[in-house]
Amino acid sequence: MAGDQLLRRLLFLLWVVALAVPGLAARPANVSIGALFTFDSVIGRAAKVAIELAVADVNRDDGVLNGTYLSVVEQDTKCSGFIGIIQGLQVMEKKVVAVVGPQSSGIGHVVSHVADELRIPLVSFAATDPTLGSSQYPYFLRATHSDFFQMAAVADIISHYAWREATLIYVDNDYGRAALDALGDHLQSMRSKVSYRAPLPPAADRAAITDLLLRVSMMESRVIVVHANPDSGLDIFAAAQSLGMMSSGYVWIATEWLAALLDSDSSPPRKTTALALLQGVVTLRQYTPDSDAKRSLMSRFAARLQAHNTTGGINAYVLFAYDAVWMAARAIDQLLVDGSNVSFSDDARLRAENKTGSALRLGALKVFDQGEQLLSKMKTLNFTGVTGQVRFGDDRNLADPAYEVLNVGGTGVRRVGYWSNRTRLSVTAPEQEQNGKKKKQQGEELYSVIWPGETASTPRGWVFPNNGKALRIGVPYRTTYKQFVSKDAGGPDGASGYCIDVFKAAVALLAYPVPVSYVVVGDGVKNPSYGELVQRVAEGELDAAVGDISIVTNRTRVVDFTQPYVESGLVIVTAVRERASSAWAFLKPFTGEMWAVTGGFFLFVGAVVWVLEHRSNTDFRGSPRKQLVTVFWFSFSTMFFAHRENTVSTLGRLVLIIWLFVVLIINSSYTASLTSILTVQQLSTGIQGLDGLIASSDPIGFQVGSFAKSYLMQELGVPESRLRELAITDYASSLQTGVVAAIVDELPYVELFLSTNCQFRTVGQEFTKSGWGFAFQRDSPLAVDLSTAILTLSENGDLQRIHDKWLSPGQCASQGTDVGADRLNLSSFWGLFLICGVACFIALLIFFFRTLRQYFRYHGHADIDDDDDSENKATPFPVDGGERMSSRRPARLASIRDLMTFVDMKEAEVKRRKKMMNEDSSRCGRRLDMDSHSHRSMPTSANANAAPPSSSFSSV
Repeated sequence: MAGDQLLRRLLFLLWVVALAVPGLAARPANVSIGALFTFDSVIGRAAKVAIELAVADVNRDDGVLNGTYLSVVEQDTKCSGFIGIIQGLQVMEKKVVAVVGPQSSGIGHVVSHVADELRIPLVSFAATDPTLGSSQYPYFLRATHSDFFQMAAVADIISHYAWREATLIYVDNDYGRAALDALGDHLQSMRSKVSYRAPLPPAADRAAITDLLLRVSMMESRVIVVHANPDSGLDIFAAAQSLGMMSSGYVWIATEWLAALLDSDSSPPRKTTALALLQGVVTLRQYTPDSDAKRSLMSRFAARLQAHNTTGGINAYVLFAYDAVWMAARAIDQLLVDGSNVSFSDDARLRAENKTGSALRLGALKVFDQGEQLLSKMKTLNFTGVTGQVRFGDDRNLADPAYEVLNVGGTGVRRVGYWSNRTRLSVTAPEQEQNGKKKKQQGEELYSVIWPGETASTPRGWVFPNNGKALRIGVPYRTTYKQFVSKDAGGPDGASGYCIDVFKAAVALLAYPVPVSYVVVGDGVKNPSYGELVQRVAEGELDAAVGDISIVTNRTRVVDFTQPYVESGLVIVTAVRERASSAWAFLKPFTGEMWAVTGGFFLFVGAVVWVLEHRSNTDFRGSPRKQLVTVFWFSFSTMFFAHRENTVSTLGRLVLIIWLFVVLIINSSYTASLTSILTVQQLSTGIQGLDGLIASSDPIGFQVGSFAKSYLMQELGVPESRLRELAITDYASSLQTGVVAAIVDELPYVELFLSTNCQFRTVGQEFTKSGWGFAFQRDSPLAVDLSTAILTLSENGDLQRIHDKWLSPGQCASQGTDVGADRLNLSSFWGLFLICGVACFIALLIFFFRTLRQYFRYHGHADIDDDDDSENKATPFPVDGGERMSSRRPARLASIRDLMTFVDMKEAEVKRRKKMMNEDSSRCGRRLDMDSHSHRSMPTSANANAAPPSSSFSSV
């Protein structure tokens, strides 16, 4: 009785604890998850073992799903989209809370819609289609890496080796088409492209694969990317080897399916056969860092296969499948810990459909009530699995995708580098890059690769297309100056000229044959439009254009040009005439303003030198008339350095030296300008350069078909009404008759024109810098190779020899192209005049300062003399023949006259008088001392009767 009561109390306590801990009461005894994959496939066979090992490990771990048993419901999709849909419905019918899979991207698109409706998260370990990560599939989580990142790695490899084009062989389904779009986007951002798309039917046989590869072999790109399934992809390389496409010159890049195939096939005979087909192939493998957990799983995986007497290996998908089970288990555990229950409810819409009598049993499909919560738990997972750190990004893809870059060679596969979304290509493992253990060095992106044909040299990546078609080369049919390029009806090629010979010589330097067919463009009446010719190349009507085609901006936007083989640019041509002699030609070198300023400076410098020399130089003294003549004579005689007056003062010599330097420059410039005016030719118009051409309103000529018209209108703003289209044969007559004032054309044409027309010259400078090149369609590798060949022609001298053969100079080539000189104006010399004027001003300041200083000193001595002579207060300066000025004149007038008189005195006279004044001052001082002594010894009248001093002293 007591025992029963104790038992009831214990049960009551357990019931109370159960109510207090909701999670304990809600935790179910069993939770089921589903697994959708193809059992009999390279990935499926290994994934089945990994999923079962993961479920067993979860159930053995007390830290996950404590007390709740995890079971898995596996369904075989049999590589069929239809069966995969049926199997997906069946697995969800069994009340699973999550599905590991599906393996196929195509099935993932359809099953995701069912999962969204039933709120069952899908955790796929092998569906790599990038579009599955969009918001259209909210319950789809990718437990592997998206092909978006894998194609970024492929594009980086192509860019690393500077290949511009690639051919993609892909399975023609959702998996393949999504990868094609991703690769195209990545290559486009690197200015490369997928030049040929080769879709392969999912169930293609050997004949279909061979036919596809034959079409690929006729394309110019030799960089081939294969994106196939592990189960059938090896057939592509078997067919390629039989067609000789695994030889030198080809580049084969396989996506991660190939690494999965090689890792899964552990049978030595089959692996040896596969490796023999894949020599030189570069492939990718999803990167997973080494760890104890990874090694333990691989060991148990091998033991499991051995126990079942089966062969196989562990690939990257096996590891992701193992972690996918753990993702589901950890999320379910967090859901149960939070106190949530696992329950399902009917979908009203499915129940309504089931009432119609359908045999599909749609009513058996239940909605997982806690599906949204479980999805949220999965997206926030962050743990360390066998694949490394497991966490999802915002796009519901695994964060930090990384790949190994592998190279198949010999009897195995070797790693040549890594790719990660953070560091791109590198030879350092991604976790070492992130931890800062080793910094990536420049040029350390990939180790050397052994390419098909057992060569270590990087293949060029393209060849001329082997499709029986010759390269269509557009050639302009010039009607003038056919030396450059034109139609040649009697020649084997149908075209000839300087440009054709350069093109042939460049093609001959290529390491591969380039069959060409010349297509002459033009009617033979006038030169064709070169802009239209380039446009035909851009539109694909022509493969290239060869001729005198200028490389200008609007053309480079639509085609690719080779390295210029001729330097070119626009120049201005105008007529010249002999200058008629004039009696007043000697005045033309200087403008009127220049003449006036020069003459004024001659007089100014003469006056300055006179002022500086007047007091000390007898050549600059005398009567006023003589001094005026001296100033004029000295001023203008310096023009010829023939002045006879010598300068004796330091300031005068300084000013004269600077002035003679100025005169030397002026004389030299005058002589050169006068010589030019009297000897060279004169322009028949006032156009002397580009500015004059634009400012005038005269008509301007340009060559038929030239880009000069668009340049003048669009870049320089010249109205179309001023432009005249001319043939080169009409240049001379149009310039001579005044139809046009000038002609704007490219330098090579102008040089050829002037070589036989001596009465014309170029004016101004070449105002555009361009050149002639061969035009090809965008991203054509032939443009790059021909550019290298043109540089070789230039270096070895062949380019100059071809030039001399076709474009030999004419009879006027040695004549100069100088035309009439401009008149010299003040702006060219104002700096010299400024220096001379400043020097004169400084010299005058020093002179007047020194003179005033002397004057005040001299004037001071004169005041002392005036104090001694009280009877005569006249000034000390002789005026009018030596008479002194009366003190009755006004003081200011007397000071000015004194100063002027002092300035006019000779320097030697000033020094002489100063010496005399010093002597007079000394005599005056001695006389004053004597007078003072006599005055102290003489008795005054008041004490005349006093006793003599001697008696006084004696009395004392």
